[in-house]
Amino acid sequence: MKAIKHLALTLSIAAGAALPAHAAPAVAVKPTVILVHGAFADATSWNGVATKLRADGYSVIGAANPLRSVQGDAQVVANIVKSVQGPVVLVGHSYGGAVISAAAQGLPNVKSLVYVAAFAPEQGETALELSGRFPGGTLGSALAAPVALADGGKDFYIQQDKFHQQFAADLPKAQAELMAVSQRPIAEAALLEAARSPAWKTLPSYFVYGSGDKNIPAAALGFMAERAKSRKTVVIPGASHVVMTSHPNAVARLIEQAAEAK
Repeated sequence: MKAIKHLALTLSIAAGAALPAHAAPAVAVKPTVILVHGAFADATSWNGVATKLRADGYSVIGAANPLRSVQGDAQVVANIVKSVQGPVVLVGHSYGGAVISAAAQGLPNVKSLVYVAAFAPEQGETALELSGRFPGGTLGSALAAPVALADGGKDFYIQQDKFHQQFAADLPKAQAELMAVSQRPIAEAALLEAARSPAWKTLPSYFVYGSGDKNIPAAALGFMAERAKSRKTVVIPGASHVVMTSHPNAVARLIEQAAEAK
């Protein structure tokens, strides 16, 4: 009997040591931010944004968007999201907005979506149709002759001598010229692919874009933000299509607001 009482006392002391009366509260985990570039760019276009987010304690992944098809590209991004433990904020630029709208479907750890000068298509809409629905876009006249693909499709590039004014007018010319050299082409099929039911209908969405965007007219971007019931929309006067490169702090600030929102 004494042995049993001694064992009970020992277990009671151990339990008390394991569960202190004033245990510290659990620290909330910051969401991982996944940045998805669009056409005619690559993941380095996010460098300024990533630098700010990392300095503020966020884990950041710059996804390599294949730019081949909306659903195929969305699956690539979805696979990255599934590999992350904990909440995720998905951020898309330009065509990347269509990709995150599809990628987030059915993924419970996606907390919110941030559209950076990006498409937020409704079911049945295409990027090409949305960009031409409102006046102000001049991308068509800036494109180079399509590059024929082995499968019968086409790749689109922006003419290098028009890249600065068309795509990145608010960046230094030398920087824009290097971006033109390293631009990633987009398949015509991706621009013509109709969206399926988008995740912005069920997830909190945020929008930021520039009034000087020549790829996707500001009127189109404003329309999509309003339709998606954007929780916060930031319009940067005069900013170009690569607003994340020319105004990284403003874009990072909105992403952090999306990450911190309850």
